[in-house]
Amino acid sequence: MAKVLTVTLNPALDLSVETQVLVPGEVNRTGNTRLEPAGKGINVARVLASLGHAVTVTGLLGEANAGPFERLFEVEGLDDQFVRIPGQNRINIKIAENGGRMTDLNGPGFRVPDDVLNRLQDRLAPLLTTCDAVVIAGSLPADLPAPAVASLVRQAADAGKPVWLDASGEGLEAGLKAGPFAVKPNTEELSEWLGTPLTNLASVANAVARLHDSGIANAVVSMGADGVLWSSPRGSLRSRVPPVPVVSTVCAGDTLLAGMLHGVLAGQPDDAVLAFATALSAECVRHIGVGNPEAPDFSSLLQQTRVQAWPVDNKTGEMPL
Repeated sequence: MAKVLTVTLNPALDLSVETQVLVPGEVNRTGNTRLEPAGKGINVARVLASLGHAVTVTGLLGEANAGPFERLFEVEGLDDQFVRIPGQNRINIKIAENGGRMTDLNGPGFRVPDDVLNRLQDRLAPLLTTCDAVVIAGSLPADLPAPAVASLVRQAADAGKPVWLDASGEGLEAGLKAGPFAVKPNTEELSEWLGTPLTNLASVANAVARLHDSGIANAVVSMGADGVLWSSPRGSLRSRVPPVPVVSTVCAGDTLLAGMLHGVLAGQPDDAVLAFATALSAECVRHIGVGNPEAPDFSSLLQQTRVQAWPVDNKTGEMPL
């Protein structure tokens, strides 16, 4: 298997709860509740490790509540190369209601020292010599300038490593300018970057074309129940997700990215890569936490996942369903 390096700049302790219907201002009873270390790069790393890859995790980690993260890394076999800084990692609350509606309450995190980017790049330098791919994923701490993402993308690219970027807002915009190998926005993030709503598949196709025009070779767009679009130099594909009950969508995108990288690094055909990643993401939304490739019915989910070429119907402006 491959060696993968993931970078998480703004980790969090996620308190995920399930409830029937959230009623503001009232006492609400919860069902399944889980508190666990998270952050998009960490979530990606967990899935990749479960698929047999050797994964190193790095980024910025607050010293005040680093313990749960350190225990997770040890239990799941992740090589911990985080740069420790003063302060506390943020605490987020994820409320999953029956029917799939999610409410996020994201807390503030640590303040970064002035020299933190230099320290992180010094930590990355030797790690980049041995990895096969790099994932830079997640949000930025409030006072870390967005160009830091571009600096990290360029450092990895200059080391000859393919960079998979999963960011939003200013972090996505800055990172795109540095030319990552692949990006994985959802439709909301892509719409924000483009500055216009994406109302149908044709508008998503136009947005992906803009990504290609900016020098991005691989664009993977997650569209929730509408599936996933993957456009690369080899062509474009769309996957259709199998019908599953939706409990939580929190880690679905991270699981999708991990599944894509798993297949690409293994040299699998594009349709097989997208089918596997989509099925694993569908498995993920059925419960709190990252996707589980060892789920008893995963082979059934994979068989139900459909992948087809991605043409545009010029008469309607829609893509054939």
